[in-house]
Parts: sequence; C-alpha cells; structure tokens
Amino acid sequence: MTHLPRLLRTLLMGVALVSFSAPTAAFGQQLTDFEQLARDILEELVEINTAHSAQGTLQAAEAMATRLRAAGFEEEDLDISVVAPGEGNVVARLRGRDTGRKPILLLAHIDVVEADPADWTLPPFEFIEQDSTFYGRGVADDKDEAAIYTAILIKMKQEGFVPDRDIIMALTADEEGGGHNGVAWLLENRRELIDAEFALNEGGGGVVVDGQKVSNAVQASEKKFQNFTLEATNPGGHRTAVGAFKLPVNLNEVTTAFFTRSADIVDDPEVADAMRRIVADQTDAEAAAVLSKDPRYNSMMRTSCVATLLDGGHASNALPQRATANVNCRILPDESPADIRDALQRAVGNPNVTVTAQGQARNSVSSPLTPELLQTIERVTDEMWPGLPVVPTMSTGATDGLMLRNAGIPVYGASGLFYGETFLHGMNERIPVRAFYEGLEFLDRLVRALSTGEIS
Repeated sequence: MTHLPRLLRTLLMGVALVSFSAPTAAFGQQLTDFEQLARDILEELVEINTAHSAQGTLQAAEAMATRLRAAGFEEEDLDISVVAPGEGNVVARLRGRDTGRKPILLLAHIDVVEADPADWTLPPFEFIEQDSTFYGRGVADDKDEAAIYTAILIKMKQEGFVPDRDIIMALTADEEGGGHNGVAWLLENRRELIDAEFALNEGGGGVVVDGQKVSNAVQASEKKFQNFTLEATNPGGHRTAVGAFKLPVNLNEVTTAFFTRSADIVDDPEVADAMRRIVADQTDAEAAAVLSKDPRYNSMMRTSCVATLLDGGHASNALPQRATANVNCRILPDESPADIRDALQRAVGNPNVTVTAQGQARNSVSSPLTPELLQTIERVTDEMWPGLPVVPTMSTGATDGLMLRNAGIPVYGASGLFYGETFLHGMNERIPVRAFYEGLEFLDRLVRALSTGEIS
C-alpha cells in the first residue's frame, strides 16, 4: 500500500475537484469530477485502519476535516472530538438560510470490524478496484456512505449551494463496538452539534434479487437485543422447549407497511397472499406459518429467540449438576424484555430452570413514517429508477440510529445503494462499482430535495 497518491490528492484538493483520465471499467467512460472525488475519499478512508484494535478513527476524522477545510469550510463549522485515545468524530455543518427549519443530519460511522489479513485473499486495508468491484474493509459498512456524504458537502460548498436549512454531517467512532461510541458521546457532551429534525443513516438501501432491483428500502425501525441465561439444576428439556418456542405475531407501523408494500412485488403468489392476510389479521396462523418459513419475514413479524451458548457438566465421568444456556433475543421495539423473560419461563415450564436477564436491553423506538418524507424518497427513487417501489423496513440488526431515536431524533436508513451480497463483516468485503456511483447520485438528489423548499 502506497500513500503517495493520497498525499498528491490532498495537495490538489484546494484547487478543484480532482479528475483523472483513466476510465472506469464499470461505466466504460470518464468519471465525473463528483464521482472521482467520492472514489478518492472512499479509497482514503479504507486505507486508514479504523478497526478498534488500530484506534484509527481520529486519523480518519482529521483526514475528512482536511478535505472539508480545503473545500472552504470554516473552522467554526468543523468540530473534531476525541472520545478516547485515537478515537474521534468529525462533525461538519453546511450553513443554510435562516428559515427557522431544523437541520437534517447525515450520519455514518467510520470505524470497521476487525479484519485479519491472513483470512482475506486481498489485503483488507488496501482499496482495490477489480472486475467492476470495490474491495476493502468498510466499503459496505460504512465508509461508503461516509465518503458519499463528504463528497456531497464538498460539492455543495464549491458550488456555493445554500440550502433552506443547515445540513450537518457526523462521521463517528465505535459503532462496531469498543466502548467509546461516538454518537453516544455527542449526545451526552455536544448535542447541539447534531440536533436535527431527522437523520439519514445506514440500515436501508436497495434490494437486489438475481441481479435485478426489486425495491428501495427505508429503515425506520430496528430490534433491540437482550441475552437471557437459562440455568437448570438437573437434566431437563429446556433446550428443546426454547427451540420450539415462538412468540405471537406483533406488527407495528413499519412492519405493517413492509408487508403491505412487499405483497405487491414478491414473485410467489402464496407468500403475497400471506402478507396481505397477516396485515389484515395478525392472528391468521396459516398466513404466519407461510411467512415464518423465511427467516427474515419471521423475524420481522415477531420477537425471536435462539440458544447461542451451552455449558454443562464438571467432569467427563459424572452427570452434570448444573447446565446453562445463553438465549439471545431480538425484541420488537414495542415489546418489553421483562415480558419476554416471563414468556421464556413459561415456555420452559420447569421450576428447576431459572431465566435471568443479562444486562438491560437498550430501548428502540421507531421513527414515524412521515408521508411527506416518504413521498420525497419515492419521488427521487422514481426519477432514477422509474416504477421502483419504496418499502419501509425494520432492521433485525443494530445501528447508531437507535441512540438518536431514543434521544428524540427520528432516523431513516435511505441510501439508494443496490449492492446485493457484500460479505459485510466477512472476508473480502466488496461492493459493485456502478452501485456506489448510483447511490452517490441518489443521495445527492435526496439531500438537496430534503434541504430545499418544502419536503415533497
């Protein structure tokens, strides 16, 4: 890995957006200055190791601040916060007209999960374009959106674009773990920097099936996590009982919209019918059984629990006196961990088995599906991909959006990034080159639409 191209780009940034003559294999044509800028930023971010063991998010935050300064951002509109040694955030603000409207927030984390080079066939912290694909740790989670948002703000600044409200960008630390979460730090120490009407974040994006765009998902909710320990003091059947245990269907505003809109686009008529029936009647056991065959649909309908760790016995030649199991539950936003604990206890049905919560699940409120906001996302989606539906969704994983939602700032995962399989968190993380540039165009249009005039 060489750092000479990065140094040259830094020196040239103050003059203009960088343009190179080499065509890209994804398009077979010259990149625009905007596309080249976003690519350069993504390359720079990927080649800074920001895994927790490397403690590099502060370096990445400072690198993005350098680019923003070169584009004309004043120091008063840039803030670098150190949340732990080597770990930091950068917050930038593009000033808008004083119309009384609250800002919008563009949020992306710049830390990544660990990547052992021995496990990869390509070097994880080297940005590689090969076969119309970008490779490198973080290209899908979440340095792509960090690069896109930074490029958008730089472009707007250089154009002299003045929105009808401030646009804030926050690139933050430790979303993937490490104990020094950048969003939590900002909310606790500098909330005024990121206070906004709503935020755009990861969690949504384009749905691709067999290489075809199916829908543009908008994440407006996510499950919360709770581990429970089941402890038996004699041999029992708790593992089987939990394995067969299913909580009832419980749809909320977001999942109701998901199944309502998905029913119009799924290929299987039986599944489409089951989606419409479950929306009409959540107690329809036959419809629930059809949808439960798909793990994703099952997780969208109900809180789900699975035994993940088992431990028992003290010697190879003696019966176990005690056995424990860890059960991981992904709980719907409007359900109580205490109620889930009680349901597990009833499912076990054995007084010799105790169910104890480990820690306390962090609350996870849903963001309202504001019609005006959805209509704007639909309009921009239709401009780029005519006829493609927009589908609200609930994530079964966790993002930093949870913390903002709990602080009263609605969050929407909307990106227009149609990636398909990315091997996110895995070996040889990758994204399609064309999809990255399409997402860049989509988000540029969407941010402009949301920050000028009235929504939709």
